[in-house]
Amino acid sequence: MTLTPSPTQLHVGSLSCTLGANPVLRKLTLPTLHGGQLVALLGRNGSGKSTLLKSIAGLVPAHADTLQLNQVSLQPLAARVRAENLRYLPQSLPDFVHLTVTEAVLVALKARTVISTATAMKKVLAILHHLGIGHLASSYLDELSGGQKQLVGLAQALAHEPAVLLLDEPLASLDLNYQHHVMQMLQELAFAKGLLIVIVLHDLNIALRYANMALLLHDGSLLASGTPDTVITPPHLAQAFLVQARLEHCSQGRPAIFVDDLIQL
Repeated sequence: MTLTPSPTQLHVGSLSCTLGANPVLRKLTLPTLHGGQLVALLGRNGSGKSTLLKSIAGLVPAHADTLQLNQVSLQPLAARVRAENLRYLPQSLPDFVHLTVTEAVLVALKARTVISTATAMKKVLAILHHLGIGHLASSYLDELSGGQKQLVGLAQALAHEPAVLLLDEPLASLDLNYQHHVMQMLQELAFAKGLLIVIVLHDLNIALRYANMALLLHDGSLLASGTPDTVITPPHLAQAFLVQARLEHCSQGRPAIFVDDLIQL
């Protein structure tokens, strides 16, 4: 698969975020992230993954020495302004929204884009089809399952063709088929369109298979970064996840994680 050149660069340097009295992120510095990368954001519950995405999106108070998208500092910009080029998808969408799937994506698209209704409809239906949920176009959001709503949220995010996608556990409510379907599609988007995608994942085998970069958080700091096979190692798994684990390769040469024991509960 050929990578489309992209000028997109996200710089995060010495970022800190305190929620209430709890310091969640502690002077966190990331390597420069580039368009064309599918970046797996990994770590235990409470390690700061969701807070990092929200900090970049401007949804929680944070301070950084550097927080830039290309040459533009994000810190002075409100979340709605950042969302012009940087889209955040939360773990769950609001309940009790009585719109059809088509209407929900159409409203999201036209809220930020000057586009005719006919052109917008074609675009919306193409996105729904690409995500494998075209059959839900006339269904109402408040009648969908959690996984189906998550796919609608992803459709809303993709409709704007952003430079950066920040996805907070988008696979959590999806079945096995849709998990791989979505990851294949995101991999294709990152490579073919030069899109930077940062995705929180709990399934490390999914990260090993689809991501071309991984960031491993531990207690609000960056423990490791690099290609998934250099980040997801037995020493890092022991420190970050408190498990004794090993990587083996299947008959097709793909790495997979096997947990042998717990270090502690």
